[in-house]
Amino acid sequence: MDHAALPLPTADVLLYLASAGVIVPFLQRLGIAQVTAFLFVGVLTGPHVAGRLTEFAPWLAFFTYNDPRTLERLGELGVIFLLFTLGLELSLDRLAALRRWMLGLGSLQVLATGAAIALIALPFGVRPATAVLIGLSLALSSTAVVMQLLIEQRRQTSEAGRIAFAVLLAQDVAVVPILLLAGFLSGLAIADPWAALFETLVLTALALASLLLLGPRVIRPLLRLASRAAGREVLVAAALFLVIGSAALTGMAGASPGLGAFLAGVLLAESEFRHTIEADIEPFKGLLLGLFFVIVGTSVDPLVVLAQLPPLLLAVAGLAALKALILAALGVLLRLPLAIALEVGLLLGQGGEFALVVFELARTGGLLSAEAARFLVAVVLVSMLASPLLARLAAEVSARFRRTLASEGLGLPPVSEQVGHIVVAGFGRVGRTVAQLFEEAGIPWLALDLDPELVARERGRNRPIFLGDAGRPEILARVRLESAQALIVTLDQPATAERTVSAARRIAPHLPIIARARDTAHARRLLDIGADAVVPETVEASLQLAGRTFEMLGLPAEEVQLRLARERDLLLAPETGATA
Repeated sequence: MDHAALPLPTADVLLYLASAGVIVPFLQRLGIAQVTAFLFVGVLTGPHVAGRLTEFAPWLAFFTYNDPRTLERLGELGVIFLLFTLGLELSLDRLAALRRWMLGLGSLQVLATGAAIALIALPFGVRPATAVLIGLSLALSSTAVVMQLLIEQRRQTSEAGRIAFAVLLAQDVAVVPILLLAGFLSGLAIADPWAALFETLVLTALALASLLLLGPRVIRPLLRLASRAAGREVLVAAALFLVIGSAALTGMAGASPGLGAFLAGVLLAESEFRHTIEADIEPFKGLLLGLFFVIVGTSVDPLVVLAQLPPLLLAVAGLAALKALILAALGVLLRLPLAIALEVGLLLGQGGEFALVVFELARTGGLLSAEAARFLVAVVLVSMLASPLLARLAAEVSARFRRTLASEGLGLPPVSEQVGHIVVAGFGRVGRTVAQLFEEAGIPWLALDLDPELVARERGRNRPIFLGDAGRPEILARVRLESAQALIVTLDQPATAERTVSAARRIAPHLPIIARARDTAHARRLLDIGADAVVPETVEASLQLAGRTFEMLGLPAEEVQLRLARERDLLLAPETGATA
């Protein structure tokens, strides 16, 4: 059977599954981010690369998407599932905590960026109304790309990740008026645009109110009924119905379908079904979201990009820089630390997939020439391809700003006058607990952390915590590490913890260093580079469980402690013959 004998959707689906199962994992092993890998595969297998070459090499038809638009709807489901699973990570209380960034930073960013881009577009002969439409469309970013990159890098729960998500939610809400403006300007809307706007807003409010009010009374009973039915398939079907149905409800109201799916996830965030549904949805989300990125890649025409490469790269860089600067300025005005504000701005520096819809609508409505529309579409697509680079740049810029603040002494004492104190590196959950115990025992301590907001919050409570990177010798010198009683390393990043132990050992060769370790392998590395004692999380948890079990079985306390000590020594001993 040849490629042409297969139904087009079937052939395209097989090609995607082969890409997702073979090519993308291979690219990831080469160090390429998953989002980049899917986008790159889409470019190569799309009609503009492999499709053009089939004339010279017919066998490439097997590796070409014949009809990407057929799969486009499936890819959009991936974005819906992504927003649903993100909603599962929140609750109504946590969502309310983000309202400042949604209503404040998010709405101001859309308006300010839209106005700035509109002013830039006017000298190019664009009509004012069309310039506003272009500006508002480019003000939006890609929720799917940004959140998937944050998830890959495990930064979605960081301060920058949560604020970026709040801004993206505000942008999803802004889709409604922008779409109405596009339809009105292109002559595709009904005669009364204000009535259309009012109707859409009312329908959207009713859809969201229905989810909020009826959701707990309908969704949870439905899932309980499905969970009591025989077979896991019934619960999976109910979960899929819930996600797609919620998205359809807000989509029919004229709002973003992803907004409904996200709210449905929020409603289930504290339910007993959260983890089960998340596990059931994950395979669908991963495959369909990858398909979404592939379809975006198939839209990129390298010949168009190469023909306009200098102005295109300038436009992409300008868009990213403009959005980053505006978001950073607005964030600082809202009392967000500059490092985090810049990180959020760079994360959201790309264009979004919604802009592609608006530009196509503007082209068919006569608002944009075909050439201008192609250029704007290319800007959005290339900026999405550059998103992984922007994400890495965002992390580096944020880290550099924090290191600069620390090296300049902002938040640090001139030089600590204390002696005999304990230095705590990292003031997360573990660090706070340790410091609390020292405080109750009357032992002097001070802590270092890189989170500016955490430092400001804890200093407001009169706690001796300072902004600084404990892995830098000059910072450790400022807190008089050589005069301290001990160093406690509670950092949860293995590389950072190792760097801190190594720097501390160089400064204070005889200082007792006690470190938190991720596992036994991490514990051995810390011991090798100078830690005096380590507490591996996984080891201690298992030993505590075993110890409690021994006690309940009636073993003497001394025997229990001997058994645990022996096992601890065996687990932490070097792997080369230390178990004798």
